[in-house]
Amino acid sequence: MPLRLVAGRHKGRVLAAPPDRATRPTSDRVREAVFNILAHAGYGSDEGDAVADAVVLDAFAGTGALAFEALSRGAAEAWLFDSSAAALGFARRNAEALGETARAHILRADALKPPPARARATLLFLDPPYRQGLVGPAIRALSAAGWLAPGCLVVAETAADEPAVPGLDLLDERRYGIARIAFGRVADS
Repeated sequence: MPLRLVAGRHKGRVLAAPPDRATRPTSDRVREAVFNILAHAGYGSDEGDAVADAVVLDAFAGTGALAFEALSRGAAEAWLFDSSAAALGFARRNAEALGETARAHILRADALKPPPARARATLLFLDPPYRQGLVGPAIRALSAAGWLAPGCLVVAETAADEPAVPGLDLLDERRYGIARIAFGRVADS
């Protein structure tokens, strides 16, 4: 089944994704649910849409489905990190096909050892490999490198059977099949 953008200016556009399971893009159904929550839960700066005009960091970007969905729905810009050159090849192809090369900044980078910040994200997506305990260390590393704006909203996807997401002041948590999505703000140290 093709990976499609769910809403916004690129609604229905198909994203390039690898045929193997090396990358696990968030499904259309889960992405739609996540973005509906971001639009209507009052997590934005004015208690409105958290995506509108956001600076997004998709720190385990893979194909970039979360970042491109955010751009489609009105984010100002998106930074995409992944340590896999192959995954980033798909992200670059998607940025070009969508005409988003000016707003999608794609870096081969490790979220656990990020480069110095080039932007301050107001919305952070973390969708690391399941069951490796990477969410908490990634939040700490990205914060230390200056990538996270004060009050940055975090959306973290983990396996449903993983322990609670560390490093977050939890706002909400949802389960979708094998996935758990946590919404929160970076916890004060």
